[in-house]
Amino acid sequence: MSGSISTPGLDKQAFLIVVKGAGDRMNVGVAHSEVNPNTRIMNSRGIWLAYLILVGILHVVLLSIPFFSIPVVWTLTHVIHNSAMYWFLHTVKGTPFETPDQGKARLLTHWEQMDYGIQFTSSRKFLTITPIILYMLASFYTKYNVVHFLVNTTSLLTALIPKLPQLHGVRIFGINKY
Repeated sequence: MSGSISTPGLDKQAFLIVVKGAGDRMNVGVAHSEVNPNTRIMNSRGIWLAYLILVGILHVVLLSIPFFSIPVVWTLTHVIHNSAMYWFLHTVKGTPFETPDQGKARLLTHWEQMDYGIQFTSSRKFLTITPIILYMLASFYTKYNVVHFLVNTTSLLTALIPKLPQLHGVRIFGINKY
């Protein structure tokens, strides 16, 4: 059964309501309502746990390689994590979804799209604190060896500096401009 809605100032045929039969099922909760799903992906249920589990799996896989010492494994875990996060959050632009935003997301990195660009949200804090914790763990397990310390510090800085609010939307030397 279908009928029209009486709305002042609009054509009566502009809106139609379709009432489903008793046997039909509605797909509730299967479609997202976001214009750009990249904005809320880090707030999804269980994503932080999955992220930490993946970092743990990376560490265990590196530990299983017999000729790597524990300090080397911690440094590699930290460097690989920060390199991957730099690539996915600060280098890759656009969205894998078809978005009706008329191409606005096409020029933004995932970090710039996250939480609609609002700074200091819980997901941004989580993604900022994770490399710092990995840095402290790597520094501790490498016993503050100078070489490991310099590598880990460089890796940490390359992961944290692009996250600063002052660099939101900034392309240094025009790199990654288009």
